[in-house]
Amino acid sequence: MPEFIQQLPALIGVIVGALGSYMAITRGDRIRFLREQAARWEERRLAIYTEYARVLKQSVTLTYRVAAHLGNDPHPHPLSPEAAAPHFTEAADARDPAGEALLMLGAPDVVDKARVWVLTVIEMERFLRDGTRDPRAWAGMLERQRTARQEYYAAVRRDLALPPGHSGRWSVAAQDPHGD
Repeated sequence: MPEFIQQLPALIGVIVGALGSYMAITRGDRIRFLREQAARWEERRLAIYTEYARVLKQSVTLTYRVAAHLGNDPHPHPLSPEAAAPHFTEAADARDPAGEALLMLGAPDVVDKARVWVLTVIEMERFLRDGTRDPRAWAGMLERQRTARQEYYAAVRRDLALPPGHSGRWSVAAQDPHGD
């Protein structure tokens, strides 16, 4: 028995060491799992945010083209409202599931900014469906759409802890069609 008592501190040390190692490994695994899970959700949110922007931008591009047909926009590839109608339907059909995914996984601020952006695009579509010919009003809508898009992207960057990005506004110098 005295030999056992002499070995007891070493045995307790081994048990404490094993428990400590087990707890450290378990804690490390848990932290790694949570970090990997957060990265996966962040990747999914980025994909959803990107898809929503892509689908909405598709509608925006269509509005530019129809507005050019009506004389409201200088887009180089005008498209008649009749020819654009099936494309608008297709874009709206794509927008719905992208919006649902955004509602499910998006941060509240991003969803709020997306809502402002989409409502502005819907207003632009309505303006064109009515056949309105008013370049000044169209320019105001374009400005609101660009601001809403910029605010959406800023909210996405904040949610994903990305650095500030470009505003997406490029000034295109007007060119004389005669080369002057």
